[in-house]
Amino acid sequence: MIRIDAARGTGGGLLLRGALTLSVLTGQAVRLTHIRARRTSPGLKLQHLRLIDVLARISGAAVDGAVLGAQSLSFEPRRALSHEPVIDIDTPGSLTLLLQSLLLPLSFSPLPTRLRLVGVTHAPRSPAFENIDWQWLPLLRQAGYRAQIALERAGFAPKGGGVMQVSIQPVGAIEPLHLVERGRLLRISGCSLVACLDPAVAARQRLQLISRLQGLNVPIEITSGAVSAPLPGAFIVLLAEFEHSKQSFFTPGELGHPPDAVANKAADSLISHLHCEEGALDSHLASQLLLPLSFASGESALTTSCVNEQILLTADLINEFLPATISIDAQQGKPGKMLVRGNGAPQTFAPKTDLGFVGMPQIPFDRVFQGSALGI
Repeated sequence: MIRIDAARGTGGGLLLRGALTLSVLTGQAVRLTHIRARRTSPGLKLQHLRLIDVLARISGAAVDGAVLGAQSLSFEPRRALSHEPVIDIDTPGSLTLLLQSLLLPLSFSPLPTRLRLVGVTHAPRSPAFENIDWQWLPLLRQAGYRAQIALERAGFAPKGGGVMQVSIQPVGAIEPLHLVERGRLLRISGCSLVACLDPAVAARQRLQLISRLQGLNVPIEITSGAVSAPLPGAFIVLLAEFEHSKQSFFTPGELGHPPDAVANKAADSLISHLHCEEGALDSHLASQLLLPLSFASGESALTTSCVNEQILLTADLINEFLPATISIDAQQGKPGKMLVRGNGAPQTFAPKTDLGFVGMPQIPFDRVFQGSALGI
């Protein structure tokens, strides 16, 4: 059994999600302790129980400790991945983080899967729907993964209520990626959107963005408009397209902040990143690619403008399950290069004998969400 101290780093849900995904894909049991220990409300939240429930079902896992607030969890897959044609999940958590945890196991299941996910689609500290749709998924498709997503309704933290539809096709061999040069900036695109607010707010954000970005001397195409959502919200997503890569930037609106302030914050985020000339990928995207590329048939090479804590934690976790898979040539806070020595598609593992764990209990769902979806 692999033992993980989940309090490492910021003590959030990163190690929990990654460890569960790797456990399912490799068939290795895992024991996590100090789960989300550094958060104001530590332990497992409802969104984590939703993930555990699905992964336990498709892997026949025995689970011990899957209760709200628990800081320790044992998870042991007992058979090769099975298939569920339709999975419907209602959660107060981030749908993009949930999708990133489910996509790999469902990609290596025997038949296609459709997901209907209800929860938060746009929140601080997690990728927005557009980050996934414009940047992460296109790169995974380039490697050989086959998935499509659609936004039916936006959902903002902490209440959620957004809806994502997902289609995942089974895959065989995954190809490595080589993303080491960014190249010159070609264009800026993006969107300024509101929900349950006057569309003039989105238009004002757009005009301020164009004013701030026109000095980059590249074509700028930013749309403005409204999206369906159960509660008011506003956000901006920008996409910088380079010769050899793309980088996206999500900025949520905040209560009491005028449209110009939100637009300026989005523009500052993009412009400051453009000043970092090294690295084909931003640090968030680089960390999100490590696990999918660990199952490629060959070695991937990635460069980033900043090796952050998330990258180092993810690399260490992958090496716990798949030794010598990730190597990084830089210290935290510096530009760096990552080599991902792919292990190939997961192999079917033999069924496990009973080791005394209890099964995953049925998780009740209270539509009056408890706590904040920002506690991911």
